[in-house]
Amino acid sequence: MPQVVSPTRAALSILAGMAALGLSDNFTLYITDAGSLWQFHFLRSLFALAIMLVIAGAGVGTMRPQRFWAVGARSVIQGMAMLIYFGCLAILPIGLVVAGFFTSPLFVALIAAVFQGKRITRLHAFAIILGFSGALLVIQPDPANLEWVTFLPIVAGLFYAIGAIATRTWCEGEGTLALTSGFFLVLLVMGGIGCLVFPGVGTGADGWVSRGWMPLSGTMLFWIALQAVGTLIGILFIFRGYQIGEASSVAVFEFSLLVFASGWAWYIWDQTITPLAFFGMALIILSGVVIAMRRAP
Repeated sequence: MPQVVSPTRAALSILAGMAALGLSDNFTLYITDAGSLWQFHFLRSLFALAIMLVIAGAGVGTMRPQRFWAVGARSVIQGMAMLIYFGCLAILPIGLVVAGFFTSPLFVALIAAVFQGKRITRLHAFAIILGFSGALLVIQPDPANLEWVTFLPIVAGLFYAIGAIATRTWCEGEGTLALTSGFFLVLLVMGGIGCLVFPGVGTGADGWVSRGWMPLSGTMLFWIALQAVGTLIGILFIFRGYQIGEASSVAVFEFSLLVFASGWAWYIWDQTITPLAFFGMALIILSGVVIAMRRAP
């Protein structure tokens, strides 16, 4: 039975998810010096899957998908996006990473128009451009230091956009818990392979991607577990948002991650925000309001 599209509930779900992710993503940098990308995804996925087993055991949803191929393919696509995204956090300025990743709503709209025949109104296009412009004002990337690796976050954004489309088109009717468990199961496998392939030596953020299994500490386990809980909450809300809303309309609300991430950074580490960044946040919020008030054609 097709799910009812609810734009308002979908938007609120995305906003709640981004608030949780904005907090949990700030925890990742605590482990980049001593851990590894692969170990992080492996252990975080273990924590997340254990929590979901408890949730499923309590009768709140099921981890078993209706269509294994659809959930599996979608999970691989979004897993690739997360590998690239978290890998870039240690080797590129956070501004460049987020700015590149937030091309995903533009890819969502483009894919929906080219491959699904969705009509994008001028107001919709304007709102997406407005949100992206606001993101650039918040991020303020420096074009003078561009290298080929700086385009990797854009690749992550493309993978994420394809996964977002797949959530609605391939996985309609799938339970939120099944989608989330598939996502973390794929990352568990990817992380395990990386831990076996790469050597477990070295320190420093520069070796975040090229290291395998590293010595564990109580501090590392704490931050990974906390990050897993925050990410799980955020992912559940986001997946639910894409299930009950049109991807091309819902995706723009993901720009709110910039606001939440900056807000948590200010609250936790007292990081200041420039007036230009505040203006960019205002544009992002305005773009979300425009999309929310727009009626589907």
